[in-house]
Order: sequence, then structure tokens, then C-alpha cells
Amino acid sequence: MQDKLFLPGLRKLKMVIDSGFLGRILSVRGEFGYWVFEGDLQPAQRPSWNYRKADGGGIILDMLPHWRYVLDNLFGEVESVSCLGATHIPRRIAEDGTPYEADADDAAYCTFRLAGGIIAQVNSSWTTRVRRDDLVTFHVDGTQGSAVAGLTTCRTQARVNTPKPVWNPDIPQPIDFFSAWEEVPDTEPYPNGFRVQWEMFLKHVAGERDDYPWNLLSGARGVQLAEAALQSWNERRWIDLPKLEA
Repeated sequence: MQDKLFLPGLRKLKMVIDSGFLGRILSVRGEFGYWVFEGDLQPAQRPSWNYRKADGGGIILDMLPHWRYVLDNLFGEVESVSCLGATHIPRRIAEDGTPYEADADDAAYCTFRLAGGIIAQVNSSWTTRVRRDDLVTFHVDGTQGSAVAGLTTCRTQARVNTPKPVWNPDIPQPIDFFSAWEEVPDTEPYPNGFRVQWEMFLKHVAGERDDYPWNLLSGARGVQLAEAALQSWNERRWIDLPKLEA
């Protein structure tokens, strides 16, 4: 699946990048996640297998393949990764009300080196409470401007509209930093991302289009990144990602 590429916010972000508005991209900061209840105070929003290694659980296996194709397609191919995973909540309550040991990672803190010298940091967590624009946001800084994209929205700030703050901890911050951002308008329909990709795939299978851009190699790159992140966490070091060939 490559559905995240068709989120309205990321489609708008791609348009911003393609227009040259950002100039040379310097860095990307992604924040994904929300609080998944443990199952005692409230029922959990995710199935219990997500938190058991033996069942293929863990946020690294779940989310890093998605971040691979987002980073590759929007900013630059991932060349290496440094990842620290964590199991912040080791005990949860299953669907049948019984407690179980949650031994899979419920958070991952990753830094990526991308082609062209771009640095990306992406935090993924099921143990964080949201105080940002959306459940996932990508903040992109460039020489000529910046952009912040969520699931549905994208906001930009140009170099000439960038405020000039001065560090002074003795007074309340006088600048309203949020007001200096402009929202990218809806200029076209944005169908559900899963629907868009499945329609593309089915038309490819039916022979109606021959430009379907993803294949097993695309999926393999996602698996490669997840495995490299797990290796980085285990060995506490940067892991380079060799290029995969068809």
C-alpha cells in the first residue's frame, strides 16, 4: 500500500514542493501518533496483536514502511537510519478483558539521512497525547520557505513572511507564530487514499493503464527500512540502506 501519498495534505505538500516554493529542502520533521488506551480505563482503539512480537506487532513494522515511501517520493531516497524503539507500556488488557504482556515497541524515534543531504526526523508513538494540527504532521523547512502538512491541510510560510523572533525568557512571547502561515486551498477533489490506489491497481490489472508506479520492489524497500530500524535499535548505531534492484 502507498495510500499515504494520496492524503489531501500530502498531495498539497507535493504541489508546494514541485512549485519550487520551498527552495532547497533542508530538513523534514514528522510527528505521528496518539494515545492508545491500555484497555482498563477505556477499551483500546487498536487490536492487542499490535503489541505482541510473536503476532507481528510493533509500531516499527507497522509504520516505517509507510514513512519509507513518503520520504522517498516527496523528499529524497532514504540512505541510512538511526532508530530507537521503546515499549513504554509493558502491560495491556486484551479484547476479552484479560491482561497480557505487551512486548512489542509502541514508540519509535528515528532519524534518516536522505539523498541530497536532507535530514528527516520522524517520531511514531501510540503513547503520546496530541497537541498538534493532526494525528500526523510533516514540517518541511527549505531555503525559501517552509510547509506543514497534516492529513487534510497544508500550510506554508515564505522567506519574506518569516517573523524575526528574539530570545527573551523574561517576557511573554509577543509573536503569534501560527498567524504567519497561509493555508493551501482545496483546488481539486481529494478522494480517499485507499480508493485512489486500489482504482489505479485494478485498472493496471485490467490492462487499462500501464503506468502503475509501484511493485514488489516498492514494498521491499519498506520492509528493508523496518528491518534496518530494528537493527539500528538493537545495535545502537546508524544502518546504511543499500539500493535494492528489481
